[in-house]
Amino acid sequence: MNICIIGLGYVGFPLAELCISKGHNVFGIDLSENKISLIEKGIDPVENKPLKHKFPVSLDNPKFIADSDTIIICVPTPVNHLKMPDLTPVISATEYAVNNLKKKSLVIVESTINPGVMEDVVKPIFDAKGFIVGKDYYLAHCPERINPGDPKWNVSNIPRVVGGITQECTEKAFEFYTSILSGPVMKMSNIRTAEATKIVENTFRDINIAFVNELAKSFSHMDIDTVEVIKGASTKPFAFMAHYPSCGVGGHCIPVDPYYLIERAKAKGFDHKFLKLAREINNSMPEYTVQLMIDALNEHKLALNGTTIGVLGLSYKADVADLRESPSLEVIKILKKKGANVITFDPFIASDASSLHDFQIKCPYMILCTNHKQFKDLDFDKIKILIDGKNMFHNEKFNFTYRGIGRC
Repeated sequence: MNICIIGLGYVGFPLAELCISKGHNVFGIDLSENKISLIEKGIDPVENKPLKHKFPVSLDNPKFIADSDTIIICVPTPVNHLKMPDLTPVISATEYAVNNLKKKSLVIVESTINPGVMEDVVKPIFDAKGFIVGKDYYLAHCPERINPGDPKWNVSNIPRVVGGITQECTEKAFEFYTSILSGPVMKMSNIRTAEATKIVENTFRDINIAFVNELAKSFSHMDIDTVEVIKGASTKPFAFMAHYPSCGVGGHCIPVDPYYLIERAKAKGFDHKFLKLAREINNSMPEYTVQLMIDALNEHKLALNGTTIGVLGLSYKADVADLRESPSLEVIKILKKKGANVITFDPFIASDASSLHDFQIKCPYMILCTNHKQFKDLDFDKIKILIDGKNMFHNEKFNFTYRGIGRC
């Protein structure tokens, strides 16, 4: 089968390699000149390592679409500065596919979207060209599921769900995914339920993280260790799922997807108060983390204004080079706004310091925003204040000022 994947990021690129490993011919399209250049040089654009399989890629090649039996759209679905969903990438990718589509092709959107987008936004683009779904083409949604850096769960074995505009579309998508995945694939009754599934997964996590983040703030006034409480609650063998507090929620899903549901429901006349509150709480954590540093500095009779603060870790998640929605960016913004001099270090992302050693020489006062494994090599003798935004060192005893999120 010839497959064209539009969007070669954390979702599309691993999917391309998986399809190639299953014997399919894959073409890749991406708007990033850097990604295309890296792939053409034989470098994985996601993990910056040698490619397992080379395949044709382009910034713009309509023939890739025209020659493909299946087109998979894996473009980002961000929110703008007002936290409003931005479907521009999905619309643009769909228009590109429609303008070059051959008859009887299967088009799948893996990008995370709110319920109704496939029927109200994507399908009308085909309608405008006179394409009839189920006759001229097949349209389905299979929300992406990927967990960067996870040694167990990957694009090939994570269970998936699929839903089509028609039952035949669902069957076509199901047939495709069961041919490449080792994990189970569940057919949903309609395309809206498939769209809603991914939104609910990540909104569930966002709400539970907000709960423990609020507990962390509350328990700090009661001399109660939040993490210890969560570990204690985890001994219950049923009806409890542990989530842990931190300096904020990052990544391409959890801090973004709830807004898609909030805005879609609002357009339909429903107000998601609970979801909005969860977002408000989680968005407040970078400010709370900076306040912990301000309080610690005050104990040393120092002001934040004019003091050099090190921000340790930039990516949203340990051991990956991904800045999307990273709380560290908001921490840095707040620090600078309050007059601090900021020096950053991340072993996976270009930053101010050249090494952990260089960082520690310049920054005895630091906020840890990412729990990279390399940070286990911190020289504690060089630290005066450590605000641990990920509770990475919560089991240690220190001679310097240490503050965790929800720790006592």
